[in-house]
This record gives sequence, C-alpha cells and structure tokens, in this order.
Amino acid sequence: MTPDELIGRTVAGHRLIKHVGEGGTALVYKAEHPERGPTAIKVLRPRLGQDPIAVKRFLREAEFGVRVVHPNVVRTWEYGEESGAYFLALEWAEGEALELFAARSGPLAPLLVAQIVEQVGAALTAAHRAGIIHRDLKPANIMYDPATQTAKLLDFGIARDAELPQEERLTRAGFFVGTLQYVAPEALSGELVGEQADVYSLATISYYLLTGELPFPGKSPRELFQQLLTQTPRPLSEVAKAAKFSPGLEAALMAGLERDLSRRPATIMEFATRFCAAARSEPEKKKGFLSGLFGKE
Repeated sequence: MTPDELIGRTVAGHRLIKHVGEGGTALVYKAEHPERGPTAIKVLRPRLGQDPIAVKRFLREAEFGVRVVHPNVVRTWEYGEESGAYFLALEWAEGEALELFAARSGPLAPLLVAQIVEQVGAALTAAHRAGIIHRDLKPANIMYDPATQTAKLLDFGIARDAELPQEERLTRAGFFVGTLQYVAPEALSGELVGEQADVYSLATISYYLLTGELPFPGKSPRELFQQLLTQTPRPLSEVAKAAKFSPGLEAALMAGLERDLSRRPATIMEFATRFCAAARSEPEKKKGFLSGLFGKE
C-alpha cells in the first residue's frame, strides 16, 4: 500500500486529505474533522500491524499523549483500530519541525531560545508530573510556528512510564533508546533513566539553537558514543566565539550538560528557569535578534 492510497478515506470521522510525512513505523496525514477542523492522523504501517510489540509501542504513544494535556504539547484526540489499521488522531500544529526552522535560520538569539526553552520546559514538566519521561527530546520532535513563536512537544513513541515495573519494559536491557546526538550519557547503558535525562537533552537543544553546533564534534556513532561517555562538552564560548555569551549563560547551559548527575539540575524547571533568566539578561545584538526571529538576513 502506498501512502497516497489512503487519501480520501475517513478514519474515525477524520477525512485524510494530504500525506505530510512518515517515519519507520507510521504514515502521517493532514485530515479534516467536522468539529475539530484540521487534525493530524498517524497510521501504523500495515506490515507492523501483525507485530504485537510494534502495536503496543504505537498505542503506548497514544496513551501517554492522552495523559499529558498542556498548551505546549500536541494534543492526542483519540486512538484505536479501524478496518485493521491502527491510528492516532492528533491536534494539527501549525509551523514546522524546530529542526527545519533552526537549520534555515542559523544560530538563534538568546531571547528567542529562551522563549522556546521556556515552552518546551513547561511541556516536559507536565509530562514528568504525569509520570512520563520523554527520552527522545530533539528538535525534530518539537513543532515550531515562527508566526506566533509557539513551540509544541510531540512524539511520545519511546517515552516510558516512570512507575512501570521493569518486567513490563519494551526496551531490551543493554540497548539505549533515543537519538545519539541528544541522548544523555547515562542512557547509553540501556538502563532506566529519569527526569535528568530530559534535562540533558533540553540543554543539548539549547546549545544547538544558540550555536548551530552540538556539544560533541563526533562524526560517527562510535566516535560520538565514546565522547559522550568520556569527554567534557565543548564550552559554549569555544564554539561560539563571535557571539560572546556571558559567563552566566554559559554556566547555566553547561550545568545541564553535566555527566555527573549530582551537578546537573534535578528538574526541567530548575534548568529552564536558570537558563532563561541568564538568556534574557544577555545584551541584545540587533543582527542576531532579527536573524533569530525571522530567519537569515
């Protein structure tokens, strides 16, 4: 079945009108609902419909999405199975993946990064209070609308329930989950991680948005894996020499990248509060401010 074959069909009242994306496990469509208006529909790939683990992971994403209701989280309206197809009906979020916006705009001004971190931090705090650790926080999993400067968190596909017994985990022991460029060092062993793993990932995103680079320069997975386990992240001032960030901003950001958990902020709110306060105290640089808001000049 090709993605276009589903266009025009109706799933739980949502008429699929356009294929907008896909991943390894699901196809994504823009849809119309008579009451909700535009929605997004994720449909599990047919070949995975017979795989119990794939189906359980897909439905777990939906269950977690239902549990986390927040203005900065893409809302999950409903989910289930219809005519042999498993689906998630989601809020339609305007804008694009933060990954695309950042790649097009280049390094963003501290003020704009603070706005994004504050919103994503609030979304993650809501998830953590619901007992959910995201574990795959990265720019590709954040929707960003430049017109309204609104960020929304999505994709709880590999999130975990903090209260889930170990025997019910869907991840094999010894295998890490997440995206290597943004994953916390403690996750590389495949052991259970807590809120501080999401702190590390949010700090890495902040670093990338400010500099256009990542804390570790590894070019291959093997090299990056080794650097995460043994090396100290490159100081912000070393990577972004021209920007001349203040010591306060650098200290706040690098604290979130501490490999030692006793030195890393214990909660998302602790990190976001400190980072945003430092970012907002940075002197405004006209060129960077305009570039950060509207893209490259």
